[in-house]
Amino acid sequence: MKGPAIFLAQFAGDEAPFNSLGAITKWAGSLGYKGVQIPTWDGRLFDLEKAAESQDYVDEVKGICAEAGVEVTELSTHLQGQLVASHPAYDTLFDGFAPPQVHNNVGARTDWAVEQLGLAAKASRRFGCTAHATFSGALMWHMVYPWPQRPAGLVEEGFAELGRRWKPILDKFDENGVDACYELHPGEDLHDGVTFDRFLEAVGNHARSNILYDPSHFVLQQLDYLAFIDIYHERIKAFHVKDAEFRPNGRAGVYGSYSGWVDRPGRFRSLGDGQIDFGAIFSKLTQYGYDGWAVLEWECALKHPEQGAAEGAPFIARHMIRKAEKAFDDFAGTGSDKALIAKVLGLGA
Repeated sequence: MKGPAIFLAQFAGDEAPFNSLGAITKWAGSLGYKGVQIPTWDGRLFDLEKAAESQDYVDEVKGICAEAGVEVTELSTHLQGQLVASHPAYDTLFDGFAPPQVHNNVGARTDWAVEQLGLAAKASRRFGCTAHATFSGALMWHMVYPWPQRPAGLVEEGFAELGRRWKPILDKFDENGVDACYELHPGEDLHDGVTFDRFLEAVGNHARSNILYDPSHFVLQQLDYLAFIDIYHERIKAFHVKDAEFRPNGRAGVYGSYSGWVDRPGRFRSLGDGQIDFGAIFSKLTQYGYDGWAVLEWECALKHPEQGAAEGAPFIARHMIRKAEKAFDDFAGTGSDKALIAKVLGLGA
């Protein structure tokens, strides 16, 4: 495993040092981060189209990062991925994820999003990244609760359509040798293991359809985030290190009562302030040979982001495990050969 790294999306802003790639990477490096995950939609930091077409530009970005002591871990198209599939109920809100020229035009906006994903696949290859972070989008999120009763076949067709939209995109990622890693997230049709399985079937078990593992979203859903690793470790190709807590009470539970983040029973927290057992998570990922990056995604309704970022790098570093190259009891080994094994088993006596 590599790290610690930090996702820059929640920190980018109009004030220094968060308003340019050079300044924000120096800030991240000064806190002890070794890598940065770059939001490709933020023009203050990055030009996705230029990165897809120009190796010189990519080398310039890599040089800026290297000067700050960090490297690019993955590129992110969370906002663009959301727009690959979107229900009309959310059109007004999601228009803000796209440039003005495609607002109020769902077809044009979807085409733009698909094109963005293709550019991200090419740009990721130029950076030498093997994983890419994104969202699946959602055609069915408004039907997450089975009331009113769903028409027969609705869910099956929803995943079939999602597969039709994403299969050509996944093929482009395959052409570029990059895994598309979906952050399983409420608000997306891919938000847990069952929905990921349904999508995987819809895209023909595509090798490039993989997972960005973020345990915080599973805490809020009350899903076993450790058992998830046991089941899906072969598909986990990216990792957001983000804490969360779930404290139900006599008035509110999983659905959150339309409350803001501070007042919800389930809410994201800065690393170490929530309920997630990161020792167990890092142990399981190490056990299964995860060799990607451990990337802080800071989202907390209470703590200031700069405090969360400063505390995040040492937190991740403390939890990273250098995998043992030999068994702890090798000092007591007796060697092994067929004759010894037969003797120990009492065979041939």
